[in-house]
Amino acid sequence: MNTLHKRQRLLSIALAAGTVLTNPAFAEEGGSGHYAPGGVADFLDALPARPGLAVANYFMYYDGSASGTLPFGGRLTLDSHAQAYSDSFLVMYATNWELLGGHYVPAVGIPYVWLEVDGKISGRLRSVGTRDTANGLGDILLYPFMLGWAKDDLRYDLRLGIYAPTGDYEEGRLANVGKNYWTFEPMVSVSWLSSKIGTEVSACAGLDFSTKNAATDYQSGDVFHLDVTAAQHLPLGKLGTIGLGANAFYYQQFTGDSGSGAVLGDFAGRTVGVGPVLSFVTKLGKSDLAAEVKWLPELDVKNRLKGGYVWFKVGMGF
Repeated sequence: MNTLHKRQRLLSIALAAGTVLTNPAFAEEGGSGHYAPGGVADFLDALPARPGLAVANYFMYYDGSASGTLPFGGRLTLDSHAQAYSDSFLVMYATNWELLGGHYVPAVGIPYVWLEVDGKISGRLRSVGTRDTANGLGDILLYPFMLGWAKDDLRYDLRLGIYAPTGDYEEGRLANVGKNYWTFEPMVSVSWLSSKIGTEVSACAGLDFSTKNAATDYQSGDVFHLDVTAAQHLPLGKLGTIGLGANAFYYQQFTGDSGSGAVLGDFAGRTVGVGPVLSFVTKLGKSDLAAEVKWLPELDVKNRLKGGYVWFKVGMGF
């Protein structure tokens, strides 16, 4: 397993900033926040143990619906259904700079988002069915601070993500590729991958603190989220290595929504889900290539759309 472990450590640089794919669907006021559950969960998302450049692409598909009322773009919407696609490009560099023994790693992720939303808009006399679509540049994710440590089979890190409101937003629209507010996301990640038996246990926890949406006077509440993965990695000879396991996530809003736009009250949301994850690691020339696919259905949801996430990640470390 030593060769397996070495390759996976090298490849971690390619996918280290796993939250780069922002949740493209809507704001907390629309049933979800910037963070997409399942985005950061395994050894591929841990910060690298050595300096170097990495590029990666993250694709996410989400399909969800809600039978109750959700506020979208300042409008109350009944029986809403949404499909969202997001494709993000990540660039990161693990520097030689050290602080408290950890490597400093800045990164940036740029998402392109496609949305389709339909539902019934509440009117004075009756509800009217409507459908809305949008696509374009989403809210860019900046990592001005990430610090990672490595000791034998264990890696752990601290990071601060900042979601900037760069995507288009229009009050009254059901589909918006941007959220029109900033989110600040401190996180901590721990990953253990045995060099002897190939067993992995990884976890990442974070908090999301958002500013107010000035267009709707809606202040989304603060959020705690946790992703956990357990997997087994096996060698495939000269082809590389393969990993198979399960990813579970827990997402809980711990302060209520507020502002004049929060007409449904504190509207605190929650979602819990679990699903399979499959990874593959190999060499491409002199570079390291990693790919991962996962399906994460939501099992227990409150005040959010309920559906499932499909992730596909691919990255190269140089």
